[in-house]
Amino acid sequence: MDIKHIKNDSRGAFVIKQDGERSAELTYVKAGESKFIIDHTEVDPSLRGQGVGEKLVDAAADYARENNLKIFATCPFAINALRENESYSDVFEG
Repeated sequence: MDIKHIKNDSRGAFVIKQDGERSAELTYVKAGESKFIIDHTEVDPSLRGQGVGEKLVDAAADYARENNLKIFATCPFAINALRENESYSDVFEG
């Protein structure tokens, strides 16, 4: 399952496609030069329970680490995932 990172000046997304259609995505908005806010995570019902949402959060955390960024979240799924896993403590701010 490949995750593609799509970004522009102010927004971005980590996307998984199946048969050319988006089957899962995590979207974010940039907040200044040093952080971004995860505002939405969605996984197709056929993929739920397979850790796909967590893989998207992992991709966002890797992106934050590679670019020395901090993550904030308004998406309930992302907030829970980031709070519950201590491995995100280096990038998760709230």
